[in-house]
Amino acid sequence: MTNLYETDFQIWIEDQINLLKTQQWQQLDTLNLIEEIEALGRKERQELRNRLGILLGHLLKWQFQPDKRTNSWLGTIREQRVQIKFLLQDSPSLKPYLTQVFPDAYELGLALAMRETKLGEQLFPEVCPYTLEQVLDSQFLPI
Repeated sequence: MTNLYETDFQIWIEDQINLLKTQQWQQLDTLNLIEEIEALGRKERQELRNRLGILLGHLLKWQFQPDKRTNSWLGTIREQRVQIKFLLQDSPSLKPYLTQVFPDAYELGLALAMRETKLGEQLFPEVCPYTLEQVLDSQFLPI
């Protein structure tokens, strides 16, 4: 099984699914299954952090470049909020993780805003100027 895991991941998955469905517990590649399940949890948390970072970056751009606001920015803000909502609906246990990851997401958002606006770091707040509740609020846009 391990060799198949390394050579054709898709077939390995299909084999593992069939073994689970037929309750052939002894045949399962448990070490790699455990690794893959752990990776799924990490991917969901990373996706949540990254989407929150993109959202924060666009909120910063919206606030600090009001003369360059576009429907595209607004669309990205809306899209990230919706996707975050869907992630939390699918995995409600991730909600507390938002608070934990908020500073890291702000760092990502700050980097995005600086890169895309070409404005200096000194212009942006060192700490996120918005609360998590504001960021997730579909009606909130910074002035």
